Amino acid sequence: MKFRLAASALAVATLIAACGGASTPGPSASANTCFPVKGQCPEEAQTLTASGATFPAVIYTKWVDEYYKSTGVQVNYQAIGSGGGIKAITEKTVDFAGSDAPMTDAQLAAVSTSILHIPTVMGAVVPTFNIPGVTKLNLTPDTLAGIYLGTIKTWNDPKLATDNPGVTFPSANITPVFRSDSSGTTFAFTDYLAKVSPDFKSKVGAGTAVTFPSGVGGKGNDGVAGVVKSTPNSIGYVELIYALQNKIAYGSVQNMSGEFVRASVDAVTAAAAVAAKQMPPDFRVSITNAPGPGVYPVSSFTWLLFYENPKDKKKAKIMVDFVRWALGDGQKYCRDLGYAPLPEGVVALETEALKRIKL
Repeated sequence: MKFRLAASALAVATLIAACGGASTPGPSASANTCFPVKGQCPEEAQTLTASGATFPAVIYTKWVDEYYKSTGVQVNYQAIGSGGGIKAITEKTVDFAGSDAPMTDAQLAAVSTSILHIPTVMGAVVPTFNIPGVTKLNLTPDTLAGIYLGTIKTWNDPKLATDNPGVTFPSANITPVFRSDSSGTTFAFTDYLAKVSPDFKSKVGAGTAVTFPSGVGGKGNDGVAGVVKSTPNSIGYVELIYALQNKIAYGSVQNMSGEFVRASVDAVTAAAAVAAKQMPPDFRVSITNAPGPGVYPVSSFTWLLFYENPKDKKKAKIMVDFVRWALGDGQKYCRDLGYAPLPEGVVALETEALKRIKL
């Protein structure tokens, strides 16, 4: 099965998944007889519906396809964005949801049942650019924040020249490009900028949807990339997997160790190693601007969101089984698709947390 992000709504056609996977029963669950996977499981549901984040859609497609080969349960996952996934699970129109941003306390309070966050993979948000004659771009936290605050207005600004010795920039005005839709990509990007720039934190803040002082909006990664491609002297932000698949130029960002790091699977994994030592019980954690050598600073988890006490217990069983498989065997597919696999310590914590789901 081949996955391609579509324009506008980014809706994904019916994806194919399966039951089976490892499962540790919750307090009210009986022993699972469907693990290890040997075929279709009569004790579990055969269909699931989900929607949400676009960033993990490629790896999710791979996971459900591989899982389908063993069992044959169908899952319809609509990649409509993190905001849409949070809305869907709040309104109880899906069995589970995906989000590149953890739900806020206010969002959790709006749901009448407890929600469990499970990080699945890690990725990065990268600064893509279109500067005539320039093929490599280094950005410090100060310059990147300044561009999106509108205080750095031209490419030949002295700060950019300092970051990029030997590069000749045009005197043209910079056009910042941002996501016009609610997205986890914007959350990770603004969460980083709010950490490194007090001005950005006070004037723009962090969130899935914020108001930038200036620039042009684009819907989805494809919308942002499209604006950047068609607008000379522009800069935008997209997910690493999207930049890699579409061969889009992107720059390096200076980390806390003073290194200019270009996003890669290893650089994201280095960021996650820090988070693994500080993981909170609810898994709502930010790994942007993590310390350490080799760390790419605009890195983030993506989460699946589950009801802790779902009404349909047959569906609950398959959801738990599938995510356990994804946290185990499913991680081996991450690197080839441009994602960073989870640290073993995080997987152990999540496997234990799945016991909170009442089966």
